[in-house]
Amino acid sequence: MAEPSRRRGRVVALLANFCWVQLDQPGPAHQQRLLCTRRTRLGKSGQSICVGDWVQVDGIDWPSARAAVAAVEPRQLLLERPPVANITRVVVVIALAEPALDPLQLTRFLITAEASGAAVELVFSKADLLPLDQVEHWLQRAAAWGYAALAVSPRLPGSLDPLRQRLAQPGLSVLCGPSGVGKSSLINGLLPELELRVAAVSGRLQRGRHTTRHVELFALNEGALLADTPGFNRPQLPLEPAALAACFPELRPPRLRLACQFGDCLHQGEPGCGVAPGWDRQALYDQCLQELRSTAQRQAAAASRPAAGGSLRQRGDRLEPRLAGQYRRQSRRGQRQAAEAELSPPDPEG
Repeated sequence: MAEPSRRRGRVVALLANFCWVQLDQPGPAHQQRLLCTRRTRLGKSGQSICVGDWVQVDGIDWPSARAAVAAVEPRQLLLERPPVANITRVVVVIALAEPALDPLQLTRFLITAEASGAAVELVFSKADLLPLDQVEHWLQRAAAWGYAALAVSPRLPGSLDPLRQRLAQPGLSVLCGPSGVGKSSLINGLLPELELRVAAVSGRLQRGRHTTRHVELFALNEGALLADTPGFNRPQLPLEPAALAACFPELRPPRLRLACQFGDCLHQGEPGCGVAPGWDRQALYDQCLQELRSTAQRQAAAASRPAAGGSLRQRGDRLEPRLAGQYRRQSRRGQRQAAEAELSPPDPEG
């Protein structure tokens, strides 16, 4: 519950040190969108602001449509890359052509989406660039993985209608995928009035060009929001090896009909494993698992190796050596304490 002097709203875009907040209740003259800064105490307490966050704003200047974010409400689900909070579903968009579909890249995006805990949808874009039999092949292959995928293209009349029906359900849907797969083109097809900027794929490298520079939410229907996100080509695997299998629907009940004997089974031929060999994405799963194991081994080796001149510190998802004392810059608090010690009178009993 917001305080009387505050208004509640949702962050719909981040721009440098500012954010746009859409109020859940309009103010004077039906003003509902405010450009906000962040209160200093939020930064000092380590609280970040993500698109999709529910926030409370105060210090509202209605004539200039300005305010400040005073508090961030607890989040439900967070997609870490790109960072979007309180999501309902993640829509992985991958092109069937231009650039050519890479099953490993697609799998990494699906793993990232599944790890968020939200519902996951799969959309094949640029369906007009492949023959129908090849499009159907990918739809059937995705169905075997556990996804009721859609093949769409703004150039194919009616192909966006099933996607529009799914995204029009209440909640926040996030489009994510590599650069150049046509996410902005899809949003233009769903919401033509936006006229988002699009660009062709690089002809020489067959790589997408970045046209979306930041995450922004758009209203698709009453209570239904759609997020366009910047593309990136190699999502991280933010998981422990034992949690990887949960991000593959074909390794979860009811598709996995025979449960494994041990809960920490990695499906690598362990005794009592319920996964039969030869499933479609087995090689992709093995490759991702090997990468996670290698990362875990490097981190363990770094943690056990003494750092020259100092200890280790955690930085993100990795450990790195802490600088030796002679190379560290003294903090402002340390500088102030040192100055106070110099100015204080000597202890007569010392």
